[in-house]
Amino acid sequence: MSSRMKIAITTDSNRGILTDESKDKGVYVLPMPFLINGDCFFENVNLSQSQFYEKLAQNAEVSTSQPSVGEVTDFWAELLKTYDEIVHIPMSSSLSNSCASATAIAQNEEFAGKVFVVDNRRISVTMKQSVYNAVTLRDRGESAQAIKEHLEQTATDSSIYIAVDTMKYLKKGGRVTPAAAMIGSILKIKPVLQIHGGKLDKYALIRGTLKAKECLKAAMKNDLENEFSELVKNGELALYVAHTNGEAEAKAFAKEVQTFFPSVPVTYCDALSLSVSCHIGPGALALACARVVK
Repeated sequence: MSSRMKIAITTDSNRGILTDESKDKGVYVLPMPFLINGDCFFENVNLSQSQFYEKLAQNAEVSTSQPSVGEVTDFWAELLKTYDEIVHIPMSSSLSNSCASATAIAQNEEFAGKVFVVDNRRISVTMKQSVYNAVTLRDRGESAQAIKEHLEQTATDSSIYIAVDTMKYLKKGGRVTPAAAMIGSILKIKPVLQIHGGKLDKYALIRGTLKAKECLKAAMKNDLENEFSELVKNGELALYVAHTNGEAEAKAFAKEVQTFFPSVPVTYCDALSLSVSCHIGPGALALACARVVK
C-alpha cells in the first residue's frame, strides 16, 4: 500500500465472488439490490445464489436495481474514516447506470478528490480481475488517480463469451421473440453471447451443448491469437470460467479449457453475477479472459 496515502478499493457485488480475505487487502463490497415480486433483496446479504435461482424457478418477477444515493454515500463516508482515498470499481457503464450515479456522487464536496470512480467496462470475473489489479497497483505505491487511469486505459483488454442454456429469460427480457424462443427450444439451439467493451451482444447461435462449448473455445482462441497475442506472449493474460447455477459442469469445463490453452492459466471458476444471470437464466456457461497486472 502507498506510503503516502491509505487507499481502499471498493466495488459492487457484480464483480463475482471475492474471497473472505478481501477486507484484509483493503477491498470492500457494496451489495447490489434486486427487486423480486416487488420486494428488495441485496446480493450476498439476504439473497444467496441458491435463493435467487429458486425464485427464478418459481417464475418470480426479478429485476435489477442500483444502490441508493444514501447507501453509496454511507458506504464511502464510513471507509473515509480510516482511509485517505477510495478507488471505486462498479459494473460496466454500458450495462447499468450505477457507474454514472457513482461518478456523480463522487463529485460532491464530501468526496471530491477522495473517491475515484473507474469506468472499467467490465462485469463478473473480468471485473473481479480489475479489483485484484487495483490491489496490485496500490500495493506498488500507485496513487488512486493513477490506478483509475490504468484500469480505464486497459478496460478493453478483456472478453467474455456466454453459452446460454435456454432462451426463456432472453424472451422474457425482450431480447428474442417468443417464436424464436420456441423454435430454439425445439431445435436445442444455444445462443452464445459476448461482452466486449462493456456491452452484451449476440455472438452466435449453436445447436447443442457440446458445440456451444467448442464455440466458446474457438472464440477465445481467436481473441488470444489476435487481439490479445502480445499479452499472451508477455504472460499478462488469464482465463476464467463462469456459470449460472452449474458449478460441477463449470469445473469440468475449466479443466478442458486449461488443456486446450496450456500456456494461459485458468485462474478461477466462479458463478456469474446475478445481474447477468437474471437475463440469461440457469445453466449458462462462460469463458472469459482479462489482462493481469504483474
